[in-house]
Amino acid sequence: MASLTSPPRVPIPANGVDYRGKIVLAPMVRSGELPSRILALKYGADLVWGPETVDRAMIGTARRVNPRNGTIEFTRCPSNGGRRDKPFEESILYRIDPAWEKKKLIFQIGTASPELAVEAAKLVAGDVAGIDVNSGCPKPFSTHAGMGAALLRTPDKLCAILEALVRDVGIPYQIGISVKIRILSNAEQTEQLVSRLVKTGITGLTVHCRTTPMRPREKAIRDQLRMVASVCRNAGVACIMNGDVTSRDEGLALMEEYGVDGAMIATAAESNSSCFRSQEDGGLLPWREVVYEYLRSAIDSENRFGNTKYLLNIMIPGKDKEFKDAKNAKTYFDCCHLLKFDDLMPKALQVDEILKLSDKSIFKDSSDARSKAVQNALENNETARAASGVTARPKSSSPVVTAGGPIRANFIPIPTAKTDHVDAPVPEETLQKQELAV
Repeated sequence: MASLTSPPRVPIPANGVDYRGKIVLAPMVRSGELPSRILALKYGADLVWGPETVDRAMIGTARRVNPRNGTIEFTRCPSNGGRRDKPFEESILYRIDPAWEKKKLIFQIGTASPELAVEAAKLVAGDVAGIDVNSGCPKPFSTHAGMGAALLRTPDKLCAILEALVRDVGIPYQIGISVKIRILSNAEQTEQLVSRLVKTGITGLTVHCRTTPMRPREKAIRDQLRMVASVCRNAGVACIMNGDVTSRDEGLALMEEYGVDGAMIATAAESNSSCFRSQEDGGLLPWREVVYEYLRSAIDSENRFGNTKYLLNIMIPGKDKEFKDAKNAKTYFDCCHLLKFDDLMPKALQVDEILKLSDKSIFKDSSDARSKAVQNALENNETARAASGVTARPKSSSPVVTAGGPIRANFIPIPTAKTDHVDAPVPEETLQKQELAV
């Protein structure tokens, strides 16, 4: 009899993931690149959302595997404004680490078109656990083209986008389709919208407990949350809450209080990703330990230095002397040297060379000092290993290169916490599109 009264549940696709019972990393532009996602997963995030990626930007990219670290990269060549005298430099639009992010990564798409959404989503569908439609971002770069929170004013279009993604991407690739919204000005409007969205075939809905005009500094409004959770539950769709969630323990408490299935952490994770640790597991870690792990992940994944420095400026306390030092850094070596992360220096120099940053170092006029610093770091590492009786770990062999990417003798080893890299299968139709894009 109990089974007859149990609420329904939308089936979770074979390659998808159930959002229930999860504390997850929110999609954040600039703050949600690969190193930040890896760091969140290291500290206990159950799932991670990538930053919003616009459909038109994704369309035309080529998929390749980085031979140095095994990450999957979606790349494109810029038009250079039509200038033929300027050399083309390939840019990396999106990175995925299949070892850390398998069954953990949700790709958030910015779109205002069912057709473009499907075309873009198919390119990445074989490498992620789900596609999430952004209909909550209030920033002009998203709303000006009818994307983001602008979709809340065009529910017919939003539903059409979700239905197309479910039909043409979710079912063929066996991954989940979800949507992220904001609450509307009154509960009746929000209820009408959510009631329509949960009928599109989605597996999850995230509700940001702020209206479109509200900004992060304004306190989240949770008086509509139980209603949204109830509508989702009755349709069998998982409901995740977002807005002023600062830790795993707080997220779990709010889930219990409001009857939602999961909680999403945003700004708290920007400054210290160890917020995903429960108090039972030790809680928040000192900033230096978190910054060290972030820098190591950024170096391993060859993250764009400008993005790395942006996050460091958030993670290092502003009043700390090392904050001022790190602000002057222009390369990964500079960061490691100024923050005294000596053991990261050898890899930092390699990545600076790969990213063509070496000549920008603030220590560029003292190459001897750089070499000596690296040599000391290597010797200290060997001394520490000898003292502990631990032998040096051999480097991991480079993954098989399936497409593109320069091959170097000095590749970055796969982090020791990872398992074997296994690329998710990509349907033939997607491979054909990528070959045409190249």
